[in-house]
Amino acid sequence: MDDEFEGDPQLVCEYKHNGDVLDLQFLDQDRIVTASSTGAVTIFRHHHNSQTLSVSQLWERAHHYPCDNAPCTGVVCNSPEIVTVGEDGRIMLFRADQEGVLRTIEKADSSAIHAVTFLRTTEILTVNSIGQLKLWDFRQPGNEPSQILSLSGDRVPLHCVDRHPNQQHIVATGGQDGMLCIWDMRQGNMPFSLMEAHTSEMWEVHFHPSNPDHLFSCSEDGSLLHWESSSNSDTPSFLQGGRNTSIISRSAIAPAGGNQSLINAWLTGDSSKGHLETTHMLPSQMLSVNSLDVLGQCLVCGTDGEAIYVNRHVPI
Repeated sequence: MDDEFEGDPQLVCEYKHNGDVLDLQFLDQDRIVTASSTGAVTIFRHHHNSQTLSVSQLWERAHHYPCDNAPCTGVVCNSPEIVTVGEDGRIMLFRADQEGVLRTIEKADSSAIHAVTFLRTTEILTVNSIGQLKLWDFRQPGNEPSQILSLSGDRVPLHCVDRHPNQQHIVATGGQDGMLCIWDMRQGNMPFSLMEAHTSEMWEVHFHPSNPDHLFSCSEDGSLLHWESSSNSDTPSFLQGGRNTSIISRSAIAPAGGNQSLINAWLTGDSSKGHLETTHMLPSQMLSVNSLDVLGQCLVCGTDGEAIYVNRHVPI
C-alpha cells in the first residue's frame, strides 16, 4: 500500500526480553528471532489478531563459557534455519520447530565473533574481533572455515558484515576504525578496497536489498551514511572518491575471464566511468547510531538517544 508508512509509528505490542537484545531478525511473517546478552536465542511469535507477542521457542544457553553465560552477538535467518554467533567463539545452527541444536561449530573462533550473514544457502560469513572475515560451509564436516580473509597490519576488530544481494561474492564489512571494507570472495585474502567512512566504530552496514548500488552504514560517531554509485556507463564505479570519501584501492583489474559488463560497481576502478558519493542522513552531533534497516525508500535507525529515526524518502 502506498500509504503504508504514513503517520507516526504506533506501538502495537511489547514483551519483556531477558537480557539486552544484541540482534534481531524476522524468520518469517509471524516470527522474530532475538540474540540475547544472556547467551539465549529466542523465537517470538507475533499474533496479528490479538496484537500480542509470545515465546515460540527458546534455546536458553545457546552461547556460554564453562562457568558463565556468553552474549549471543548475532543472528541470521534463512527460514527454517537460524544461525547464531557469540562472544564464546561458537557458531550454532538451529532449525525452527526443532528443539535440539542442528549443528555446533565448537571452537569456530578463539576470539569473539561479532556478526554473521548467509553467503549462500549452505554457506555463512562471520567477522571477529581480530579483523578476520571467515567463510563456513555447513556441508563440510569439522570445525574449520573454508576460507579466511583478513585485514593486513593492525588487527582491527570487525563489527558488521553484509553481502551484495545479487552478486554474492561481493561483501562489505565495517569495524572499530570506522573504515568500510569491500571484499571480493573470489580473489585474494585481503579487502579489495578500503574507504574512510566514520570516525569511530561502524556498527552496521547494509546493501540496499533491491538496488545494491546503494549502501548504508552507521556508527558510534552518530552518523548514518548513504553510499551511492553514480555512473554514465553500464559499468558504474563504486570505488571512486566522491565527496567525503578517501579511497585506498588495492586493485582495479577485472578478474580473469570476467565479463566486463558484469563486473560489479563496487569492484570497478576506472575513474572515467563514474564515482562514489556519500550523504549524511542524520543531523550532526548525534549519539551513537547502533542499528539500521532499509527497504524500498524507507530507512529506519535506532540511536543511543533512545530515539528511532524514520526516513521515508530515501533517494533510491
